[in-house]
Amino acid sequence: MARQHWHVVEFDSAERLREAVAALRGRGAHIVDACTPYEVPGLSALVGSRPSPIPMFGFVGGLVGAIIGYAIQWYVDAWSYPLDIGGRPNSAIPPYVFVTFETLVLCASFAIFFGLLFRLGLPRYYHPLWEIDGFDRVSSDRFFVVVERRDDGDLFAGLTPVRVVDLEVEA
Repeated sequence: MARQHWHVVEFDSAERLREAVAALRGRGAHIVDACTPYEVPGLSALVGSRPSPIPMFGFVGGLVGAIIGYAIQWYVDAWSYPLDIGGRPNSAIPPYVFVTFETLVLCASFAIFFGLLFRLGLPRYYHPLWEIDGFDRVSSDRFFVVVERRDDGDLFAGLTPVRVVDLEVEA
């Protein structure tokens, strides 16, 4: 297994974190992740986050659900057991709308839920960042950025971090 080497850099304010991430990107550092207690405006663009695929999961799941809901009703009413009631057609669309909509919502919500679990890698029982002393403060008042470690001088000169922790991680 390959080992990755990271610098975990801690900051005490969102402004310092944002300035540090911008400076690190300017110095050519590869930023692995940023951990903050709340959303920091503009940080995801600096880190280089990609758009989330979760809306596409919902769309595809809803589309599949609607097709399945409509197909089941059509199969039962028009193909498998057709009944002539009042001269109405066996495959009329209006009676199928409600069940089709409900299966759309159900399948879309399942697709979003399981897609989110998959994308976040959950359930996660261990992460190497959790071993760093004080990392639990990321949920209250500390800001961390994880950078791939390089051997090209002092990468953090002028950034005023609270501390820098070196971490080895198995990939």
